[in-house]
Amino acid sequence: MLTLIFAFTLLASLVLKFWLSSRQIRHVAQHRDQVPPAFAGTVSLAAHQKAADYTITKARLGLLDMALGGAVLLGWTLLGGLSALNLALLDWLGGGMVQQVALLAAFVLISGLIDMPLTLYQTFVIEERFGFNKMTFKLWLADLIKSSLVGAVIGLPIVALILWMMGAAGTVWWLWAWGVWMGLNLLLLTIYPTFIAPLFNKFAPLEDETLKARVTALMQRCGFAAKGLFVMDGSKRSAHANAYFTGFGAAKRVVFYDTLLSKLSAGEVDAVLAHELGHFKHKHIIKRIVSQFALSLLGFALLGWLATQVWFYTGLGVQPNLKAPNDALALLLFMLAIPVFSFFIAPVMAQFSRKHEFEADAYAIAQTSGKDLSTALLKLYEDNASTLTPDPVYVKFYYSHPPASERLAKMVA
Repeated sequence: MLTLIFAFTLLASLVLKFWLSSRQIRHVAQHRDQVPPAFAGTVSLAAHQKAADYTITKARLGLLDMALGGAVLLGWTLLGGLSALNLALLDWLGGGMVQQVALLAAFVLISGLIDMPLTLYQTFVIEERFGFNKMTFKLWLADLIKSSLVGAVIGLPIVALILWMMGAAGTVWWLWAWGVWMGLNLLLLTIYPTFIAPLFNKFAPLEDETLKARVTALMQRCGFAAKGLFVMDGSKRSAHANAYFTGFGAAKRVVFYDTLLSKLSAGEVDAVLAHELGHFKHKHIIKRIVSQFALSLLGFALLGWLATQVWFYTGLGVQPNLKAPNDALALLLFMLAIPVFSFFIAPVMAQFSRKHEFEADAYAIAQTSGKDLSTALLKLYEDNASTLTPDPVYVKFYYSHPPASERLAKMVA
């Protein structure tokens, strides 16, 4: 029964994804030749068409990615790929912790190799064609090696600890594992800005004294404290611009992409920063963390039950081990299957995210200038080649941020 349910749900999700992407491609293409009236005086036709072409090109690559992803998922599950990999490692290493960790590591390695061609095409063909890519292959390879090493150093001990708990902590292992997982996530939020992010980018203190004074005054006015104001060399990888808060608790810091500072005026930087501050003022970050904690608790509880059910393994194309632990198999099958079912609640999550963005916009307008925020957003939309004419249904399902037309209409209203 699980086999039929999984196959039907996977097919339904793929059909829905293809339909949504096809709508997006058609809608953007149909509106390519005319700038929407609301933006006619501020966005050039050339910029509008570049955004349309960029959106369509990425969406078409996304169709290929979806087809490949569906085929690979079937290969791992119902066609027996994961079962074959597990048996091969059992024959080589025997049953035990080493074999289980090796199974997880081999799965991640193989999945990464399968995804690599499309990743390279996205970076060095599409991003290059539209003038966004600034990375050399040498830098891309260095990033890959560093991220793999960081992932191994952090991930392997965590995986080993959770696998040990699954075997040693009894029927409520999932509760202990959830506690450890949440604690490690909070720890990573704290140490990421100081120890991990600098491995990939340079972070220099903001040197523009006038801008620093404006930003500091804004944060004081909003009752916000950060450990520092930094400029990140984002331009060495991409021409896309951004700004963000990172860290947790006393380790929070404000990070500006150097590309952002080169494009926005001081008032516009204030407005973008105020928007981010709005997320903190409305406790959006805390709400997201709490919701992630709750969902992960439900996930661990569900995994704790499924891991004991033989039909969970056989229904997804895997023969459970009779004389060795099945904990790594259970983890992998759960990670493969859950996204297929959870995809259908994506519109609910996207709706909450868009609501938060509107609230952050309103806060920014109250603290700074609505005109500065609107011009900053337009510059960012244009700079990132974000289409001004997305398909409304696609927006409802996927967009975590409201389209430009909706955001600017709210600002005017």
